[in-house]
Amino acid sequence: MKLRIATYNIHKGVSAFGRTTRIHDLKAAIKLLDADLIFLQEVQGQHDHHAKKHSDWPEQGQHEFLAGDSHTSAYGMNAVYEHGHHGNALLSRLPILHSTNHDVSDHAYEQRGILHVRVQLGDVLAHCFVIHLGLFAASRRRQIQALITQVHEQVDKNQPVIIAGDFNDWSQRLSHTLYKELGVIEAFDVAHQNHTEVAIKRTAMTSMKSLFQSPSTHARTFPAGLPWLSLDRVYLRGFHVEHAHVLSGKPWSQLSDHVPICVDLKLNHLQIHHV
Repeated sequence: MKLRIATYNIHKGVSAFGRTTRIHDLKAAIKLLDADLIFLQEVQGQHDHHAKKHSDWPEQGQHEFLAGDSHTSAYGMNAVYEHGHHGNALLSRLPILHSTNHDVSDHAYEQRGILHVRVQLGDVLAHCFVIHLGLFAASRRRQIQALITQVHEQVDKNQPVIIAGDFNDWSQRLSHTLYKELGVIEAFDVAHQNHTEVAIKRTAMTSMKSLFQSPSTHARTFPAGLPWLSLDRVYLRGFHVEHAHVLSGKPWSQLSDHVPICVDLKLNHLQIHHV
């Protein structure tokens, strides 16, 4: 079974300082991705000030507005304030079975969460985790440990996993921990190796060690006008990567401060556990 996924930090659907709304252009652009699963960060569930200021502000939360008629949505509310709230979301063409949002806020000035969504992928239960980590390295390390604990406790080792979002990991120090602890691989590390099959089971230590020692090939996604930093990632378990690419240039350079990642996957039936 084949699957297309994308991850995108949409900057709350507005320009810098909220002067203009971009949410309608974002909806049109996201539709062009033709993705089955879309992992979104900085999704505005409600913003009363923008709703009053912009006549075209959607009446729905952005997760519902962007989902439209083609997808369903799950939303994890992280930051709550007097005039609204924002968080992470998953848009899905696949049936959403259940979703939970795990608070991993590290201090009062940054509200962060991990949105865990279980989706029906054919006859398989797949686990999707939408991530937006903190701005400080110590916070990110603790949040990654919370993610690792959550996956160990809530996911069978043979079930497919997708972890995607904005990791704010410009120093690129988190991947090795995730490789080692969860047996995942990052989509662009796989794509960089000419799409050959990379062993991702914990028992295949030789292949894993070679990945640890090789230079990182994570996609550059920030800032949108001239992507240089590798902030956005897609980590996988139980899938084969057929193609991974960054959508840079117009219109993406004008819609958010990040550009999206799009990955084409094939379910690895040799490693999965059927429902």
